[in-house]
Amino acid sequence: MKDLPIADTYRLGSHTVRRLGYGAMQLAGPNAFGPPKDRKAAVAVLREAIALGVDHVDTSDIYGPHVTNEIIREALHPYRDGLVIATKVGAVRGPTGSWEPASSAADIERAVHDNLRHLGLDVLDVVNLRAMFSAAGPAEGSIEAPLTALAELQRRGLVRHIGLSNVTAAQIAEGRKLTEIVCVQNYYNLAHRHDDAVIDELAALGVAYVPFFPLGGFAPLQSSTLSAVAARVGATPMQVALAWLLRRSPNVLLIPGTSSIGHLRENLASASIALSPEDLAELDGLSKHADPRGAGA
Repeated sequence: MKDLPIADTYRLGSHTVRRLGYGAMQLAGPNAFGPPKDRKAAVAVLREAIALGVDHVDTSDIYGPHVTNEIIREALHPYRDGLVIATKVGAVRGPTGSWEPASSAADIERAVHDNLRHLGLDVLDVVNLRAMFSAAGPAEGSIEAPLTALAELQRRGLVRHIGLSNVTAAQIAEGRKLTEIVCVQNYYNLAHRHDDAVIDELAALGVAYVPFFPLGGFAPLQSSTLSAVAARVGATPMQVALAWLLRRSPNVLLIPGTSSIGHLRENLASASIALSPEDLAELDGLSKHADPRGAGA
């Protein structure tokens, strides 16, 4: 099948990847907990993503838990040359699906081995350390202990590259003093733009920025302005939201997730959407009216 246009490329550690990737979180059950309703459909979405040229898949063994990694292995193993799989550690799921911190050295090592086993890998391409000082988002606190533990696993050859997730600017600075950081994965989208300065600083350093919930997550983006721009350019509002992110900065890598092949194709096609300076100016203004959940007014 002919590749869809899925944007230009950017460096992710020692890899060069297309800027539009795929996030596997939605392949698990609701709130990334438990199995999907249709496992065969989940496998099909992953295979279609790779067939369309996606070369960067984001996952974690905490999704399910174990569910998305097992589906990835079923769908894609043995993995195509050049496919980068990024995962994350630093959290576990409670019995009812709660997200709990797991940042001791033993926790980090266990999580790395779990990801290796369920993905069927000998080494993980990228491992993001997720900070869990607050359930509400990034909060200050030292990440030295868990990051040092992760760097030791990198030294032992189990991890190629290290990133950070759910972190503040101070934690990024702390992390960069301890080890090379190849990416930062934080909550960011058209309406939720608290990381604007972080993105610009990382771009100057050549570090990738990977926004999670690029379409709003559990509170999808809704805006009359977004809808109006989408109607003007002949696209869906969600495609416009992704197109805006691709134009935000060249170091932005996108990992929109979906369990639908139709939505997958729509997401990837967003790379070909042209936004005029007037469109961009209107969209830029949405952050002034964003609510705390990231939905535009």
